Amino acid sequence: MHRAFVEQVEDNPIIAAVKDDKGLEISLTSESSVIFILYGDICTIPDIVKRVHEAGRTAMVHVDLINGLSSRDVALDYIKTSTVADGIITTKSALIPHAKELNLNTILRYFVLDSMALINIEKGAKPGVPQPDFVEFLPGIILPEMIRKINSISKVPVIAGGLISDKAGVMNALSNGAVAISTTNPEVWFM
Repeated sequence: MHRAFVEQVEDNPIIAAVKDDKGLEISLTSESSVIFILYGDICTIPDIVKRVHEAGRTAMVHVDLINGLSSRDVALDYIKTSTVADGIITTKSALIPHAKELNLNTILRYFVLDSMALINIEKGAKPGVPQPDFVEFLPGIILPEMIRKINSISKVPVIAGGLISDKAGVMNALSNGAVAISTTNPEVWFM
């Protein structure tokens, strides 16, 4: 686990997730110290990461959403060498071991749509399975008891992401065990 990264997220629990250049520009004026990059392609992602770094922020690239990248280790090699991003977000648990070898910060994202998601989170938390720095679950506005359940299953800190659009949603997630929230909603970035 990258302790400094975990502490950074814990110290600044509202994470700006950006899906276009306009959102990126707004996020860089917020207090978010970590920026989730949810857009781009292999030609533009190095410049996007550079802009995040120039603003003194940590750049986390959602590798599954970058056009031109595959869900293979070579994509992580590209992220490490060609973008110099600080880490990755992915829904593919098989990418976590190689990301760890490359010393990238890691977030494993789960969509909590049914009980199978909880089973997958539990499987991923078993001893001997390389652990990400964080587990992120979506949607982040799920019931308090579900947040507590995910937090109890996960062996690493959890982030609530998606559909959090107001202070009540932020407080619900944080007070029930999430260490941070991620959102594409600029209004929440400035709370």
